Amino acid sequence: MKIAVIGGGASGLFVASQLRGCDVTIFDGNEKCGKKLYITGKGRCNLTNNCDKETFLSNVVNGENFIQSAISRFLPINTIEFFEGLGLPLKTERGGRVFPVSDKSSDVIKTLEKACKGTAIKLNEKVLALSLASTGGFKVKTTCGEYRFDKVIIATGGKSYCATGSTGDGYKFAKMLGHSIIEPKPALAAIKLKESVKAMQGLPLKNVSLLALADGKKYSQFGEMLFTDEGITGPIVLTMSSYINRAKKVELYLDLKPALTPQQLDNRLLREFDEGKNKDLFNVMRTLLPKNFIEFFLYKLSLSPHRKINSVTLAEREKIVNGLKHFPLAYKELYPLDSGIITSGGVNLKEVNPSTMESKLCKGLYFVGEVLDIDCLTGGFNLQTAFATAYACSEAIKKEEKNGI
Repeated sequence: MKIAVIGGGASGLFVASQLRGCDVTIFDGNEKCGKKLYITGKGRCNLTNNCDKETFLSNVVNGENFIQSAISRFLPINTIEFFEGLGLPLKTERGGRVFPVSDKSSDVIKTLEKACKGTAIKLNEKVLALSLASTGGFKVKTTCGEYRFDKVIIATGGKSYCATGSTGDGYKFAKMLGHSIIEPKPALAAIKLKESVKAMQGLPLKNVSLLALADGKKYSQFGEMLFTDEGITGPIVLTMSSYINRAKKVELYLDLKPALTPQQLDNRLLREFDEGKNKDLFNVMRTLLPKNFIEFFLYKLSLSPHRKINSVTLAEREKIVNGLKHFPLAYKELYPLDSGIITSGGVNLKEVNPSTMESKLCKGLYFVGEVLDIDCLTGGFNLQTAFATAYACSEAIKKEEKNGI
């Protein structure tokens, strides 16, 4: 049985490692395997999350029901055992994030390549087309020629970080064999705003809550964010993007003082105003907000930063309290797909067997990793999905080969 794996990234290398002993060929258009893995986790490679099944599933944004079967058979602990069993020491950091002790993503790639020893790997050979062969199986056309395989595993990734080779080719191949694609969207991406925030670029806001109303659904994230030249980013923003990327209408609000009730805030303002009656509003607000944020905040409330405290009305004080608890940000869109950490969307899960990753439309065709319409939050969950789907695929193929199917 001849098997082609299109894509030499995390899922492609892993599925090949599990099929050692089979006649497997990996095709990758890059000069080396795992190019996207090199930049994962800022070059440290957060390869899984040291958590149980329930925690993992709670971090799946799209595809939770689909991934249950695969993750049940290949848990994060199995990923940890796989890499450590091949001599790569790992460590668990905040939030269950698992990294190599060396903090080098290159060590993760070397370990995967070591696990694939004996597998034919064709680098700098881009797959151009995939079709059914008249004699059975598949024809794989590349920049170097044409091949025939009994089975094909598409492990091309999504469309984020195009420079690493994730150009969406997997969607094209899937369509060639009758599959439908859920429109790819950026996930774990920064958010662009309609208003100008360039003057605050790089400014962090800590211990704030970001609220999104997306097509009638409400989402909230607490933590840290910061301003970019065109919008906002940071942990809570990246997470929020995964929940709102398919929504048609999005409203964003910031709770700048989530630990305080409106009444507590009003009492604090009264004290601050009483102590600084003759000061400018800008100077008093410095006790509540970062200096670089105050002018933007007051501008949105139609209040002058030079307004004297003793002239601020009750209605205006209430407006400030409301602004601190429910500050509007004018949502425009997410940053482009190529700047997202992962891709949301992909091969329609209704057309894939969740136990085997085999196409329901084309026998012998499999999909693993990010090419599927599965996406998770940050923290190692997306790579764990890649490994779990690859494992499910490899087990199904080995079972077929053993039974002579």
